[in-house]
Amino acid sequence: MKRFIFNLMKKLTSFLLVALVVSLECYSQQFQVVYTAGVFKGPFSGKVLLYLSKENHNPKDGMIDFESFPCFAIAVKNVQPGDTVVFDDKAISYPVVLSDLERGDYYMQAVWDRNLGGRAIAESPGNIYSAPVKLSLTKDREKWFTVVCDQVVKGKDFVATAFVKELKVVSELLSRSQGRSTSVDAAILLPREYYSQPQRRFPVIYGVSGYGGDYHRYSGDTAVDYGIVPDTVPCIKVYLDGNCPGGHSVYANSDNNGPWGDALVKEFIPAMENTYRCNGARLLWGHSSGGWTVLWLQTHYPKVFAGCWSSSPDPVDFRSFQRVNLYEDDNIYYKKDSSEWLVATIAGFYPVATMKECFREENVVYRGEQMHSFNYVFSAKGPNGQPVPLCDPATGDIDKRCVEHWKQYDISLYLRTKWTLLQKDLQGKIRVTVGNNDNFLLNYAVHMLDDEMKKLGGPFVFAYYPGDHFTVATPEWKAAGSKFLADRYAIWKAGH
Repeated sequence: MKRFIFNLMKKLTSFLLVALVVSLECYSQQFQVVYTAGVFKGPFSGKVLLYLSKENHNPKDGMIDFESFPCFAIAVKNVQPGDTVVFDDKAISYPVVLSDLERGDYYMQAVWDRNLGGRAIAESPGNIYSAPVKLSLTKDREKWFTVVCDQVVKGKDFVATAFVKELKVVSELLSRSQGRSTSVDAAILLPREYYSQPQRRFPVIYGVSGYGGDYHRYSGDTAVDYGIVPDTVPCIKVYLDGNCPGGHSVYANSDNNGPWGDALVKEFIPAMENTYRCNGARLLWGHSSGGWTVLWLQTHYPKVFAGCWSSSPDPVDFRSFQRVNLYEDDNIYYKKDSSEWLVATIAGFYPVATMKECFREENVVYRGEQMHSFNYVFSAKGPNGQPVPLCDPATGDIDKRCVEHWKQYDISLYLRTKWTLLQKDLQGKIRVTVGNNDNFLLNYAVHMLDDEMKKLGGPFVFAYYPGDHFTVATPEWKAAGSKFLADRYAIWKAGH
């Protein structure tokens, strides 16, 4: 009899739990999203994202990591035009599930991510999205909202002029790796002497933008040269932005993004030098993610480039990944004293964004953003075809097996272990600078690299300036960096 009663109670409990779940689902906040045949014939398979904001009238365009706003994602398969997909409390959510959102007025947009090659989901050409809709969330959680997506993100055109050109080189290496046609793209700025001295050949400075840059900014007659160039040396300037579906490729070979380093060196540069009158001298300059890029390229293709100026690079020593020691710390959200690790600051001190906020928000906006950008470059490809995540987005616990794969991208570790093989080809070729109060705490890793190179007797130039990630760009900073590149060109020229 006791066993009968026990089994009956067990079944009743299970029934009540199922009934509770069904009841909660019935009363959870829900959004219906559709796309029209006028923008895509279908079917669609992939991720659909929902963005809400109380302040931003176009919430899909909010700055991920720096603006904390509600966003949600669901994965769908074979959805036809007009078919409804539903967002409810089962959607991947930030910061809370839909039903727990603070009540009030919101602007809302939805995006169907076709992932055709663009970086940011909200801006990727071919993606389907809705116009902003204003709505009011009330205590009535049974109310449904419908979003119709009838717009498509258009690609950007590049307007060439006599002195500003676009170069797009389809890469066999990348296309084979990614399973679709992929090109390395750049803006080319020609010096005035290119036309006034038609027999002359010129050195080339490859400038790489930071995360979120876009070479289209150089398009047209109103293009402004934002880059660095020796004032005394007429150069051809190539501006690369590194944009790819995973974020910034940093022109490094990776399991996920593909062989961007080899594509640049073995395919783009030969095409560049076959198209324009180059003399064979190649110099590198970059800031932020671009600073990391040029240091990576110089150290991994040391004979290809004559010199590099790396400004405020992304973490060059993973013992200080924005202060987190990836090899010793166990959690990327919390320090041992339970305070939170920071991603962004004012003047290197006052908090702006934390690791926890960024990783959790990017758990929804699943590709193309800054933390994903690191994962797409540094991580192994997982069984699901996606990069192995550095940490558990729920807890912040660091995956040490993932870190083992990241080690090969630790520039400081690479130089320390390979220095005897590299030192001859890197003599005097590298300048690294950073502001003393970098907003993203990048100065700490630069100091670590500086200390390690001093131990090795490495002939690198390190310089530290007042200011942060942005205000570091003073006339003195620019003059010293430009002179370094001019000197490196003079040394190259003397040997050729």
